[in-house]
Amino acid sequence: MKPGVNIYSEIGKLNKVMLHRLGPEVEGLVPDNFERLLFDDIPYLKVAQHEHDCFADVLRENGVEVVYCKQEVVKALQDKEVRKKFAREFVEESNIVSPYAKDSILEWLMDKSVEDMVEQCIKGIKKTDVQVKAPNSFAGIIAEGYPYYTDPMPNLYFTRDPGACIGNGVSVNCMHTEARRRESLMLKYVFEHNKELMPEGTRLWYQHEGPNPIEGGDILVLSPEILAIGLSQRTSAEAISILAEEVLKSENSFKKILVFDIPKRRAFMHLDTVFTMVDYDKFTIHPEIEGPLHLYEITLGKDGALQFVSVTDTLTNLLKSELKLPAVELIRCGGNDLMAAQREQWNDGSNTLAIAPGVVVTYDRNYITNEILANYGIKVLTIPSSEISRGRGGPRCMSMPINRD
Repeated sequence: MKPGVNIYSEIGKLNKVMLHRLGPEVEGLVPDNFERLLFDDIPYLKVAQHEHDCFADVLRENGVEVVYCKQEVVKALQDKEVRKKFAREFVEESNIVSPYAKDSILEWLMDKSVEDMVEQCIKGIKKTDVQVKAPNSFAGIIAEGYPYYTDPMPNLYFTRDPGACIGNGVSVNCMHTEARRRESLMLKYVFEHNKELMPEGTRLWYQHEGPNPIEGGDILVLSPEILAIGLSQRTSAEAISILAEEVLKSENSFKKILVFDIPKRRAFMHLDTVFTMVDYDKFTIHPEIEGPLHLYEITLGKDGALQFVSVTDTLTNLLKSELKLPAVELIRCGGNDLMAAQREQWNDGSNTLAIAPGVVVTYDRNYITNEILANYGIKVLTIPSSEISRGRGGPRCMSMPINRD
């Protein structure tokens, strides 16, 4: 295994992955903050943790080293000055209006151990947690009804989105929604200060400050030469151009980026919710994006400038040509049953995590798609999913691969 960050494939044997086990941040969800925190429902934490542990166990049983986001952030913040800088940035990104509250929260965070500080940032800081030394203010009275100074981070268990490892580098993503930007802030500190996970020499492809949004669920590494990126509800054309320029002009092996223009709505949130690679020549796909699907190619011209070309060929022919394959199979989520496709798509039937060529982890509830995958010769490892699926993300969403063969 090549050490450090090494991702040149979607299907190469998975050696190392970063997860986040759900915690008390999930119990900060209430109907009043669903829209802001991007949830439709509240997972039952005890069962969700068990399901997530099953996911981690399946990975370990198949030779994958599992590391956890919270512990990796703790390692990055061991130095007190680094911790202080992180706390300031965290408070700024939490949009706390009162300067008195900001100062009190900073002081309160810095009085904690690094483990408790990170835990508190993730689960949210309540107004009952911190004694704010401030005079009465009209703004403070108006805000009294909401219990948090800083929102909880219930989306953190979808570790795919804040960052994406590409080749020997990482894109620390600028998240589309304010609710998730502090997740990328944590990854920024891991990149800068946790050299055990991301050693010296690891490239930085994108910076979380943005301003143009891009999210990891839209980034697929199809081969050492080809990336696929979704132009989606949460990833902008401007961000794709910036990432393309960084990656294609680097000394890595990448030569081309395929851009998938997918519907801009929640059911098709990211490219990996409608399209994933499961074997050398096999892909899952949601039938509603098969056609007409607008595709583009980004390459470097002889003058070193980016070239953008609209693709007129079919997705099947394009994949076959670019990956130098005699044929490819597009495996429909839900098969030919439109209602099954819509139902299983909602529960991320297309969001498979390949842990080796032809070996994938999926949710057990998507039994129609799972059976179809098995009929195509794919080894399907299922995990229980009654509660973790409520967050609208599947096994690929819940994992940030660090190293693959």
